[in-house]
Amino acid sequence: MKLFKTLVAASLVLLAVPAFAAEGQKEAKDISYSFEGPFGTFDRGELQRGYKVYKEVCSACHSMRLVSFRNLSQPGGPSFSDEQVKALAATFTVKDGPGEDGEMFDRPGVPSDRFPSPFANEQAARNANGGALPPDLSLITKARAGWYGTFNQLINGVGGPQYVYSVLTGYEQPPAEAAKDAPEGKHYNPYFASGHWITMAQPLVDGQVTFDDGAPNTVDAMARDVSAFLAWAAEPKMEERKSLGFATLIYLAIFAVLLYFVKQRVWAKVEH
Repeated sequence: MKLFKTLVAASLVLLAVPAFAAEGQKEAKDISYSFEGPFGTFDRGELQRGYKVYKEVCSACHSMRLVSFRNLSQPGGPSFSDEQVKALAATFTVKDGPGEDGEMFDRPGVPSDRFPSPFANEQAARNANGGALPPDLSLITKARAGWYGTFNQLINGVGGPQYVYSVLTGYEQPPAEAAKDAPEGKHYNPYFASGHWITMAQPLVDGQVTFDDGAPNTVDAMARDVSAFLAWAAEPKMEERKSLGFATLIYLAIFAVLLYFVKQRVWAKVEH
């Protein structure tokens, strides 16, 4: 009983303590996605467009080492065909080996490969990005919060996709006071989790990526598409989880009703 009380007290303390944003960080823009809510699902077209934005823009600096090309054709994802996945994988160069001569060699990617890193190692990545290490994007929508406060996150979610969207669309001219102390090679973005100044220059411009389905390719549209794709990458089994959870709730509801009637029948003739 003492242990139970201790656990309850600790839980209440955790609920009462909010998660804090970086000093001065703006909360993410409140945009909605098709996959939100208990019955939400991914938009296949959005995921395919998001992959293209990642491939043509983000992959120049950011890795996604926890995602394999074959995941792109699996249920619940972008729904590329197997042939499309083979073609997409082949556009990447993968380091393999050693070969018969004992040396490493480059080859086109295959579906079983994970998305390759654009840099040979961490130091090379830092050298190419002004000393900053571009984060791996596999779990970025789980690792970054769009808004803070325990109860707020409990109701609205962590807001990871909204954070990515906000950073991509949130570049601004710094206020006069902030501009005086602007770090060299940095860009002002009030949505950035590590302060107002970010090493990455604004990565998206209108018309930068052309979509096969003729969808809009404004900065806003591309940021929405790629943030949805990264949300899928972070939780590729989301639709399966929601479907299983809903079926489980129905089962438990029916089971509870049956237990009630069994209880009524068993105790019907017992005086209380």
